Amino acid sequence: MAPRASWTGFLRVSLVTIPIRLYNVMSSTTKTSLNLLHKNCNLRLRQQMVCPEHGPVIKDEIVKGYQLEKDKYVVITPEDLEKVKLETTKTIELTQFVDAKELDPVYLNTSYYMTPEGPIAEEGFRIVREAMRKANKVGLGQVVILNKEHLAALQVRDTGFTLSTLHYAQEVRKAQTYFAEIKNGSVDKNQMALAEQLVNSLSAPFAPEKFADRYQESLIEMVKAKAEGSEPQTAPKVERGKVINLMDALKQSIAKSRTEKKPSARSIKTTGRKRKQRRLA
Repeated sequence: MAPRASWTGFLRVSLVTIPIRLYNVMSSTTKTSLNLLHKNCNLRLRQQMVCPEHGPVIKDEIVKGYQLEKDKYVVITPEDLEKVKLETTKTIELTQFVDAKELDPVYLNTSYYMTPEGPIAEEGFRIVREAMRKANKVGLGQVVILNKEHLAALQVRDTGFTLSTLHYAQEVRKAQTYFAEIKNGSVDKNQMALAEQLVNSLSAPFAPEKFADRYQESLIEMVKAKAEGSEPQTAPKVERGKVINLMDALKQSIAKSRTEKKPSARSIKTTGRKRKQRRLA
């Protein structure tokens, strides 16, 4: 069964309009969540809104408000919110194209996969995709999702697109605020050579499937063990290494990376045996 689209609408580039679908990139089904229970009976707890002066309140007594200053609010009604709702045009209109390298990853928020809405839309979808691929461009535009307008970036990915909502500039803190006190001093050539050697020795193609969420795996194992009545295993504590000077640390790190990459004696024998068999064949 095909996955269910989280949003359907149109992609517009000037006078070209293409029906499209969006699918959530992220999956929440792999995350393990815990519930809050009453310690005495293990029943799940329910949240309750409480007024500091009048105690618990029911849903009909709750309103929204904007804080002007401490303990002073402007009450906002549902009718007020209706007045500021943006028109849900169901259209992603690209208004600008930028070089792919100009898109700073710090602005990326939520991502979606984009596909054409049926076979009729595929021709226009394919033409826009290949034109962007050839120019190595990213499309920028705005889209309304769940009554909120987002800045969005459209990028070519395989035979489709990824659409990523972006943070607005005023939402992103400037890096210089945090990096201003970091000095750009001189670098020791010998240490630099060792550092480059270390980076190169640990370099490999990007393969995210090799990395697992160890916390999630340990949590699931612990839950299964407790459900079966057995005692969960405790993770061993990691000992911190001794503090040594940078030069020695670089040398030891390079030696360690070489040892980890060095094939075992068994694999060397197996490889040698296979080569010998090929020669005899």
